[in-house]
Amino acid sequence: MIGLTILLTVSAACGRDAEPVETLTPTETAPPVIVAQESAPSPSEFVPAPPLGTLPSLSDMVERAKHSVVSIAVESVERGAFFDFTDDSTGSGIVVRPDGYILTNRHVVQDATKIMVGLPGGRTFEASVVGRDRLTDLTVLKIDADNLEAATFGDSNTLRAGDWVVAMGHALDLKGGPSVTLGIVSARGRTVETTQGSLFDMIQTDAAINDGNSGGPLVNLNGNVVGVNTAMLRQAQGIGFAVSSEVARRIADSLIERGRVVRPLIGLTGADLTLSRANYLNLDSANGIITTNMSRSGPAYKAGIRVGDVITHIDGTPTADMAKFLTVLWTYDVGDIVEIEYVSDDGKHVTSVKLVERPGD
Repeated sequence: MIGLTILLTVSAACGRDAEPVETLTPTETAPPVIVAQESAPSPSEFVPAPPLGTLPSLSDMVERAKHSVVSIAVESVERGAFFDFTDDSTGSGIVVRPDGYILTNRHVVQDATKIMVGLPGGRTFEASVVGRDRLTDLTVLKIDADNLEAATFGDSNTLRAGDWVVAMGHALDLKGGPSVTLGIVSARGRTVETTQGSLFDMIQTDAAINDGNSGGPLVNLNGNVVGVNTAMLRQAQGIGFAVSSEVARRIADSLIERGRVVRPLIGLTGADLTLSRANYLNLDSANGIITTNMSRSGPAYKAGIRVGDVITHIDGTPTADMAKFLTVLWTYDVGDIVEIEYVSDDGKHVTSVKLVERPGD
């Protein structure tokens, strides 16, 4: 399956609302930021890499983890100008429950007319879609199989930049089991814009993620799943992204139990605050999100928030960027009332917003 392509823009949406009132067109440009270069460390400060002979083999861990990695073959119908034709693509998946529940990416099986899941032992089953979530690009499939070896999920919140991780999946649909690539966590909390929409709070890794890896696990050195391989940046080398295990586990459970993910809706679209906009509003820092699109029928608009306003806190919790804003927002339930602190042209304000249910995928 061709992985998600990362666009070279970053934005975010936290409400799928109709009838937008207005859209903010950025006119300000941030002044260039000059970063002082630190002097190079003296030779005595360099820490040499360990000899290759001291690096442990990961073969035992890979042998354990690969039994929960499946291949996914998708058949879809492409609509042509004069006739339709069948297209085939591939991806990967993770066994999340022994009774046949498989977690993968939404884009892997999007528009599929037939989905086949290949188990590590060679058996193949036709799969049905249990539920899908557009915002995290995750989908749960079900096959008629029992006693499968489910993956063990780790705590992605403990990951730090520099930690070793291994990406597994059926890259390029090669025969002989899943491919294994080693890398590190390059960063956490990334927000990226893909051809399928915005993805938030992503793990960035330099472990190679190729076509066919989508939906496969990103595991730590204990073999525990800490992410779901989702997207790669084709214009660069060593830049891939994975949905964190903390997000993936909650989404999978909700899709299995309800067939959908229930999230609160505040009714606005936002983007990270620029330095120039912060200076214009006389803010002490560029921490916050600027509203770029709203609906007259949305909760935020009814509470007095308008396009161009900057949201800085939810119930006293700082919202430095869209990733943090959504992380905090999605901890609330439908019907909760939250206090929003925001800044407009005429000063700082606090308003109460009653959250409604976000429409499903």
